[in-house]
Amino acid sequence: MEQDALRKVNSFEELLEAKYGKRGTPKRDEHDIKSNYFVISEMLKEARKEANITQEQLAEKIGTKKSYISRLENGKVDIQLSTLFKIFEIGLG
Repeated sequence: MEQDALRKVNSFEELLEAKYGKRGTPKRDEHDIKSNYFVISEMLKEARKEANITQEQLAEKIGTKKSYISRLENGKVDIQLSTLFKIFEIGLG
């Protein structure tokens, strides 16, 4: 991104538009999806740590593998809403 474009930015939304385009464009949509995965992965990691359980313990509670929990926490895998509910309701209470 050019310095001139950055000087004209007055809000976070304008910064996103300058770097990724307006909402609804392919590049911006991809960025927004990745951002959402990051937020979910950080929430999951924080909740697991607050529950004072390991990735392995969480995996056992919900019937999956530690490697899957690790990939979720690192934003490396898509997650279905039903799986997310299962993690928070069964795994983390």
